[in-house]
Amino acid sequence: MTVARLLASGLGSGFIPRAPGTAGALLGLVLGIPLLLASHVVLALAALLISLLGLWAIRAANVDGDPAWVVIDEIAGQWVALLGLARPSALGLAAAFALFRLFDIVKPGPVGWADRQGGAPGIMADDLIAGAIAAGILWAVGQHWPGLLG
Repeated sequence: MTVARLLASGLGSGFIPRAPGTAGALLGLVLGIPLLLASHVVLALAALLISLLGLWAIRAANVDGDPAWVVIDEIAGQWVALLGLARPSALGLAAAFALFRLFDIVKPGPVGWADRQGGAPGIMADDLIAGAIAAGILWAVGQHWPGLLG
């Protein structure tokens, strides 16, 4: 396995036979918690870095279409979703995961548009947008009901 394919597959998590996108998002959640605990700046920089790495890995692995095993985009999108939390809590993390997966699967509005663009940018963009929508909702809930999500 090439380094590019290993990275694009989320260190192999994308090769899980059932629900590889969910497996990638779960890996993103687990890896994102310590980044969020460090600071929002660290998490945001890590999301930017993994997004750029994802663009490279998808291109270098000669990915055709958007195969299920490519999950680096789910990791990046999950990290963006986590940015909507003031701090991690069980309820907040569950909400970040659920909202991100919902928008990634349903692909409303701009998420679906980005998904249709194709290529490495389209593969990455739909998940980043899904994460941003989830983060916006989490932030708004946190503003309206402080302490509810963490």
